[in-house]
Amino acid sequence: MATKPKPKKQPDRNRGSVPEVVDVLVAGGGHVGLSTALAIARAAPQLTVAVADPQPLSAVGNDRRASAVAVAAVRMLRRLDVWEAIEDQAQPIRKMIITDSRAQDAVRPAFLTFGAAARDGATEGEPFAFMVANSALVGRLRENAAEAGIRFIEDTVTSFAEEAHALRAALGSGEAVATRLLIAADGVRSRLREIAGIRTLEWRYGQSAIVVTVAHERDHEGVAEEHFLPAGPFAILPLVRRRSSLVWTERSEDAARLVAADPFLFQAELERRFGHHLGQLTVEDKPRAFPLGLTLARDFVRPRFALVGDAAHGIHPIAGQGLNLGFKDAAALAETVVEAHRLGLDIGSLATLERYQMWRRFDTVQMGVVTDVLNRLFSNDNPFVRMARDFGLGLVDRMPVLKARFIQQASGTGPSLPRLLTGEAI
Repeated sequence: MATKPKPKKQPDRNRGSVPEVVDVLVAGGGHVGLSTALAIARAAPQLTVAVADPQPLSAVGNDRRASAVAVAAVRMLRRLDVWEAIEDQAQPIRKMIITDSRAQDAVRPAFLTFGAAARDGATEGEPFAFMVANSALVGRLRENAAEAGIRFIEDTVTSFAEEAHALRAALGSGEAVATRLLIAADGVRSRLREIAGIRTLEWRYGQSAIVVTVAHERDHEGVAEEHFLPAGPFAILPLVRRRSSLVWTERSEDAARLVAADPFLFQAELERRFGHHLGQLTVEDKPRAFPLGLTLARDFVRPRFALVGDAAHGIHPIAGQGLNLGFKDAAALAETVVEAHRLGLDIGSLATLERYQMWRRFDTVQMGVVTDVLNRLFSNDNPFVRMARDFGLGLVDRMPVLKARFIQQASGTGPSLPRLLTGEAI
């Protein structure tokens, strides 16, 4: 008896040949690039949107890192139908404890503690942020983008040149795509930002962040901790299933030595900083070190060109706001582009894009300055500075108005937010 032939797998219509012309081309398929593309495609399905990134979908699961997603960004992800699919993999941060000590100190007094509380548009007890695995979030963003008709180009945008009413973006393969708007989401060392002639303000801190995931015996109960140590902050960020993501700041030469050290030595140094309040620790993945610095683009836009995310601003992770600044960029640029399209305006004109720049530049510069000052203030062991900062933290802990401001920053809420970050449609 003849066997019935298996049906042929249908090709993915969102992949394959490179489109010759699109309305919007996003260079970079990370959190911010994908959320920008998805927000535009959902609100203005008449616009053709493509994402160029050399990383295939199969490589997304290799990222073992996790990110802090503020509640305002969660509202946007809900509106984009992303959050519900990954919510069971997201760990709410219900409380934050901040200490200032040395690694060898037996007792680490908490100078500032804040947790879930009522704030702009929130209900009492709502977490101010969640920890989410990058693989889960980026994977779902890609799935929803494909469902929205966004084309994926597994290639890198290597350069671009102006044409009449468009930019021609060259790809690594030698092919090219004409677009009305090119969005650079290609990271803090953005090649496209350089090609656009956008200068940056930047400096290096001489620090690196060691990122690693650990499992522990006891439940963290949704509590995040940030220990300010002389070399830099040591952040313990809760994950699902009795696990935590660590962002451990050290001087760059010490960080390089630690990640290259014998696992026994690495764990011993980790435990000195982590403590034993959550029981025995098990390192789950290979620690990696990332150099830290401040990078602020002097301009966010050029005609038919816009920066988002780390391509526009790279800040110290001391406040955990780098990704959330990028989500604000995504929401603001999407709203700017979609409203221009509805009014029949040119979505790539400088007049259109200036609105996005005015909306986002002050906020990012302000956050960059704040994180820079905090890092310089807390990453030292001067006894007089230590006394002053501990007094300041204690004062904030006792003043509801200042404490509410801290919570507002951590949750990403506040005035003049793009509509997606308030949970509204564009």
